Amino acid sequence: MSAIYLYPGWVRLWHWFSALLFLVLLLSGASMHYAGTPWLLSFKLAVPIHNAAGILLTLGWIGFVVGNLFTDNGRHYRVRWRGLMGRLVAQIRYYGYGIFRGAPHPFKVSAEMKFNVLQQLSYLGAMYLLMPLLILSGWAFLFAVYLPESLFGLGSIWIVAMTHLAVAYGLVLFWMVHIYVITTGETVLTNLRAMLTGWDRESGTGASAGPSESAS
Repeated sequence: MSAIYLYPGWVRLWHWFSALLFLVLLLSGASMHYAGTPWLLSFKLAVPIHNAAGILLTLGWIGFVVGNLFTDNGRHYRVRWRGLMGRLVAQIRYYGYGIFRGAPHPFKVSAEMKFNVLQQLSYLGAMYLLMPLLILSGWAFLFAVYLPESLFGLGSIWIVAMTHLAVAYGLVLFWMVHIYVITTGETVLTNLRAMLTGWDRESGTGASAGPSESAS
């Protein structure tokens, strides 16, 4: 059994803080979208909660980006283009059926790279594409009074609303897949424990699925 320190304190703090905010945003957002549903928050209460959580999520995301720019954690998000397709196909095969047959993991976790290629691309998409879109559309909602009446022949509020909703659904899907993937380590709790302690303790060929660093 080997141990590698992969998740420094600031990453773990940001991860769990963002996960909590994401759940708050999910509940308050659903309460606004389905206003009047008895088992959800009232619309009047959901709005300030959603706005406050969105502002905090924005600050957290900025901290995440700055942290990756100025610490070693950023290296895990740098794509190695050489052999990318081969690694991607191998990882898809593993998650598609190899994992259910006890096949060895095609990726070995190391201090230089804690994400397999499929994780890396999905985390890049979530954190550097979907999250900025979610945040920008959320702020556009917050200052909707300053938006033009229409964009590209469509109501600007409608465009912002559909963008915000579509991105939110995309991140919910990412979050659901993430919850499953963290259970695919050496044991069900191995990867969860890593994000609590900072230490990855996988043996053998490095079968860690690795906890994600997103608004999970």
